[in-house]
Amino acid sequence: MPIAPNGLLNACSSESNCATSEWDFPNVNKKFGELISILESLPRTKLLEQTQNYWHGVCYSLIFRFPDDLEILKVPQKGIIQIRSASRVGMSDLGVNKRRINNLYKKLIAISK
Repeated sequence: MPIAPNGLLNACSSESNCATSEWDFPNVNKKFGELISILESLPRTKLLEQTQNYWHGVCYSLIFRFPDDLEILKVPQKGIIQIRSASRVGMSDLGVNKRRINNLYKKLIAISK
């Protein structure tokens, strides 16, 4: 599991093909479960690893099937969910990983409405 020594997800080594975000929620356990449900419905996404607090999958692009790693970490003691999306190949993702994270957040918030 690519967790940094501080117990959080590793930072991006380059912002040109990677994006991260951290979300605060009053009920982080509930939101993590809802996020996992959203991830399970994503097209072209394959689960690689899942634990009580961590989810790691690979998302493939529609046309060329470029793989992007998608990681989600629940940190209950801080009340946060961290998310990291990073391209496995190429120096630029043309904003795909940042859009993926933003879209997942919008879907997660929409569940609450």
